[in-house]
Amino acid sequence: MSGNSFAPIEMGKRGLQSHTQAISTTGHNITNANTQGYSRQRVEFKPTDPLYLPQLNRDERPGMMGQGVDTASVTRVRDMLLEQRIVSAAHGEGFWSARDRYILMLEQAYNEPQDISVRSRLDAYWSAWQELSLHPEQSSARRAVIQRSEGLMDAMKQKYAQLRSIGDMLNQDIEVTVARINELSRQIADLNVQIMKSQALGDNPNDLMDMRDLRINELSTLLPITIDERDKDEFRVHTGGIHLVQGGVVSPLELRGNPDNEGYWDVYHQRTNQSMPLYGGKLGALVELRDGDTRGEIQKLNTLAVHVMDLTNEVHRSAWTLNGQRGGNFFREEPFVLTNDGSYDRNGDGELDSSYIFRLTGVNSLQPQEKIGLQGELRLSGPVEDVIVPYYPTDTVQDVVNRINLSGAEVTARLDREGRLTLRATTAQQVGNPDFVIRHVEDSGQFLVGYAGLLAAPGAEGAFDWTNPQAVTTLRGGLEGEGATWAVAPLSHPSRWFEVDGQIRADPGKIAAGLGVMGRPAEGGDGSAALAIANLRNTAVMIGRSRTFDDYFADTVADIGLKGEIAKVSLKTQETIMKDLRDTREKISGVNLDEEFANLIKFQHGFAATARFINQIDGMLDIIINRLKV
Repeated sequence: MSGNSFAPIEMGKRGLQSHTQAISTTGHNITNANTQGYSRQRVEFKPTDPLYLPQLNRDERPGMMGQGVDTASVTRVRDMLLEQRIVSAAHGEGFWSARDRYILMLEQAYNEPQDISVRSRLDAYWSAWQELSLHPEQSSARRAVIQRSEGLMDAMKQKYAQLRSIGDMLNQDIEVTVARINELSRQIADLNVQIMKSQALGDNPNDLMDMRDLRINELSTLLPITIDERDKDEFRVHTGGIHLVQGGVVSPLELRGNPDNEGYWDVYHQRTNQSMPLYGGKLGALVELRDGDTRGEIQKLNTLAVHVMDLTNEVHRSAWTLNGQRGGNFFREEPFVLTNDGSYDRNGDGELDSSYIFRLTGVNSLQPQEKIGLQGELRLSGPVEDVIVPYYPTDTVQDVVNRINLSGAEVTARLDREGRLTLRATTAQQVGNPDFVIRHVEDSGQFLVGYAGLLAAPGAEGAFDWTNPQAVTTLRGGLEGEGATWAVAPLSHPSRWFEVDGQIRADPGKIAAGLGVMGRPAEGGDGSAALAIANLRNTAVMIGRSRTFDDYFADTVADIGLKGEIAKVSLKTQETIMKDLRDTREKISGVNLDEEFANLIKFQHGFAATARFINQIDGMLDIIINRLKV
């Protein structure tokens, strides 16, 4: 074997093949220089196994005979630790990019022209009542109240439509994003199968792995994922501890409409039938924007509508019209349920199981600065669980009221015009809980019982709880006789159906502008009721978590502005982080044309030298075969 004259020809052939493959790989790199997700490839050369190995028989001569070069592999130039960092960080960019885009839409809902904004229309509404208080007998002042009330209603309805359209847009975006996640998961699983088949044959499917990495990178912007490729036979992708892809098996996401959330989509893991934990990526941002930010803005608008209606009606019902009759509701009220006690079949099984009550008012008239001389604890419904509010003998009535309002409970307290303690439900933080429904009121002592005259008995047995369809029977006086009063919860989204009562629109004379004296009808020039309504603007009426209407508007605008600023700064930070990581990856894995051209020249020279080597061996063989004749 060692004396085989044709062995150099085989050696040269291997050299030509290896350099040809190197040149082809270099050309592959050059032509894919602008291909997204492409990683440059390198041919790894190795010496061919020598002719004589120690374990084999050999001739009596020193050393091992070399057999030229072989191609060991064609590999991707890839930093896997860097790739994992990019995958783990990409969901932050997707999250803040979605938030920045949609928060801007919510901000634009507040940037209305001044003359048609809710704020300007509400200011005009208060001014109309102020003008009526000065001229209660003038029909023009009464028509102005109706016209400006209708202007306020139109502004609220228009803003509700804007916010609802953003919510619908977010819901559609969630649907598209989930479909894209499932499609990417299927593509990754298909590529896994192809890659495993190729690797089983001993090949490096570099282009297929690049395609898989490209889809992994896109998927990582949609939701937080981790990848596990320790087992070469089963490439895994999972999120929140739930597998999306296991080798060639896909566990897709599924959308289900939630009747407690406007029928909007909830995201489930189809295989485990579990609700998906969404905390990052574009999908997490869309769900948070829809169920948190946009829903919150709609709730704020509904809170404004409810308080304007309820507080205006409260004064208007106690006032007198021009013809000496008691005023009814100025604004039309649409109750959530038609039963007087608020009983409702919440689970739809045909039996009443809940009480939907918005407002509770005690019997006794209280003085704000009077010390209560009582001790106990109030238990009120909160965002997640009941909130405990203690009270002490040295507290004044106003101290307890303030403590309730600062407790974080989804119930606010105030003293009405007659000094009676009034509890009102706020909007609910949890999607499954209805807005403007008091869910629990309990007193371990006597503050709400004998002192305020709201509950009939202390302790858990005397608690008002919405899971009792006859919850109003736990109030002072129950269903009959003089006792605590209540109001049924309003129909969902009051800002959508907010309207002036039809009889008042038809006859402005039915506007009750005067409170009268000692229960007697108001005189013609009495505008005290109109003044009381106008003064609601700057009265501590506890609208949401704010004390006055002006406070409420200031807090609302400041809140959405702050969210927009945070989203913009956070997005810029995430983009900077991802740019640094991607630039580093490009330096490592990207195609450098200058470097590739240099490699091309090097491999061309190697190919030419090998060809000359073969040519020289061919000449030697020609001499041996054709010229050495015996």
